[in-house]
Amino acid sequence: MKQWSAFIVFLFSSIFLSAQQSYGKEVYAKEVFVSTQGDSLPYRLLRPEPVKPGKKYPLVLFLHGAGERGHDNERQLIHGGQMFLNPVNRDKYPAFVLIPQCPEGKYWGYIERPKSFIPSNMPVEQQMNPIFRAVKELLDSYLSMPEIDKKRIYIVGLSMGAMGTFDMVSRYPEIFTAAIPICGTVNPDRLSAAKDIKFRIFHGDADDVVTVEGSRGAYKALKAVGADVEYIEFPGCGHNSWDSAFNYPGFMEWLFKQKK
Repeated sequence: MKQWSAFIVFLFSSIFLSAQQSYGKEVYAKEVFVSTQGDSLPYRLLRPEPVKPGKKYPLVLFLHGAGERGHDNERQLIHGGQMFLNPVNRDKYPAFVLIPQCPEGKYWGYIERPKSFIPSNMPVEQQMNPIFRAVKELLDSYLSMPEIDKKRIYIVGLSMGAMGTFDMVSRYPEIFTAAIPICGTVNPDRLSAAKDIKFRIFHGDADDVVTVEGSRGAYKALKAVGADVEYIEFPGCGHNSWDSAFNYPGFMEWLFKQKK
């Protein structure tokens, strides 16, 4: 009897989890963007619920980490995707959310995986790679929509996506209002261009994948040029500091209150 009861609990738990996952996949529209160079970029789109005629909404560009690369147009929702689906968040912070997926073997922001994540060893200048150019074109296609509030354009990224976040705001600082890079790194010499963007940077001090010096250096560089920047470091936290960041008090509130 106990075994049967345990099986029933497991069965209903599996059904509930499957329903949750299916719900997330259904709410995020499954799209593919083709760049002017012919590169295909799978992405997910979350729209405000509902989209009211004449109203303008903020836009969030969310960049996943290296572990979520692929071609299934699903893995990029693993970390952070559910946060925007929370019904309370959807009600309080209606927004367009773009979550592209980087192909396997490619890298956000860089031609290839940087040989070193030490800030001073990170590239200062390099050509934009094709897949990241496709991300920029995707973003531009939504910025042209009348429903988008161009005074509230946000970018969030974790790990590889945080490196992409630093890269994107350094190249196009005029677009973004606020940025949240989580456990990323960048050559701090690049950040002077982004001095007018509001930053909240997160990192775990026990990160053995991407050195914490990346975020510490970014904070110091942005502070030196007068940027509005806050740095939150989690003691004893390893590379998956995005879990702590997403649960940090006021994460969503801080992001959505930023306005040019």
